[in-house]
This record gives sequence, C-alpha cells and structure tokens, in this order.
Amino acid sequence: MPRPPGHGPDFEVRRQKIIDTAAELFARQGYAATSVNDLGRAVGLAKGALYYYIGSKENLLIEIQGRVMSPLLSRARQIAELDVDPLVRLRLLSESLLTIIFHRLDHIWVYEHDYRSLTGPELQTLLGQRSDFEHLITGLLIDAAERGSFRVVEPRLATLQFLNLHNHTYQWVRPGGRWDPPYLAREYCATLFRGFGATEDALKDTEAKAAQFTRDRPELPLDPEAVWEPAAVGS
Repeated sequence: MPRPPGHGPDFEVRRQKIIDTAAELFARQGYAATSVNDLGRAVGLAKGALYYYIGSKENLLIEIQGRVMSPLLSRARQIAELDVDPLVRLRLLSESLLTIIFHRLDHIWVYEHDYRSLTGPELQTLLGQRSDFEHLITGLLIDAAERGSFRVVEPRLATLQFLNLHNHTYQWVRPGGRWDPPYLAREYCATLFRGFGATEDALKDTEAKAAQFTRDRPELPLDPEAVWEPAAVGS
C-alpha cells in the first residue's frame, strides 16, 4: 500500500510493525478468523487509528503476500539470467526460496493458506507472480535436460517436484535449529538432481560453483535483511 502523502519514516516503521503483527495473528488464527479488533488490541490501536495505517484488512494480506513473492521473484529472475550452468542456478534458486521460508515463517503460512482470500486484480497479480516463478524453474529444468545434465523429464512434473520438496518446509522447520537454508538447499538439490539423472561429478561441481558464486556475489542467493521493499508490492 503506498504511503499516504505527508507521512514520514516513523509512519512507515509503525506500519511495518503492524504488518509483522498481522502476519503472526493470521498464521496462528487464520485470516478470516482474525478481526480488525483483534489486530488493534495486539498493536495497541483503536480501529480508526489502525485503518489510518493499513487502509483495510485486505491491504494487510496484500502486503504479506508481497513480502514473500516480490523479493523472491526479483531474485529468481536475477539468478535465471546468470551465465552459469542451470544446475547452479537451480541450486541458488533453491537457497533463495528456503531463505525466504526461514526468515518469513508466519508470512509463508499466510501465503500458502490465505491467498485465496484476495480478490480481483490483487489475486490475479499474485497468481501471475506465482506462475512467473514456476516458469523460471521450468525453464531451468528444461535447459538442464537439453544440456544433458538431466535425463529427459516431463517439465511440469519436474517443476512440481521441485516446488513440493521446498514449499512444505515451513510446516516443520525451526530457525536456529540444526539445519539452515544452505544445508537444506544442498540436500534437497542432491535428492532432486540425482532423481533427474545428474551424475555425482555434476553434483560436486554444482556445489563448488554455487559456493563460489556466494563468495563472489554475497547478495546471492538472498540477503534476508533486504527481502522487503514496500514499493515493490503489486509490481
């Protein structure tokens, strides 16, 4: 949601904290079951003051979805354009997706469970972003097969396998636990790539090149402290 005219950085800081709280409540109670009064009590604002910051309850859902999809899609496009083997790009993309999941667990829960509560053009924008992200994955999988890194795979099924392995992580992962995004990305990709017919040498080479890219390009696969830019919502 664009910042109302005449409001400075303090307004934006407060608004972002309200969005954080909304994500926590929606993840715990569900979007439909959480009222504006519930949110107002949680952030210490009356309903009128709360609307001053958020505009509407649906705007909160739009912002939460945007915090997940906008930075992820932006980074996925950047990775897809790298001049490097598609296995390395898939590996970097895997770590980017897992980084978002680790650092936005409440948001991911809302993203997965409540996106259908969006309506009209906002829903169409989100569905379009999801489709664009899937197409990037599909393109890399096809590229890997055409280069001989993978056996011939059915692109849509292979894309769903990639997504399903990653997308359920939010249900059980515990940030600060024994596994972090790089470790899970390495293990997930090893499982997938072996299933798609990659050789052990290719797996080792992929990990070495991904590590080199991470050293040379520290913004890849994703900086968890810079995953959100309010202006990117709905872009």
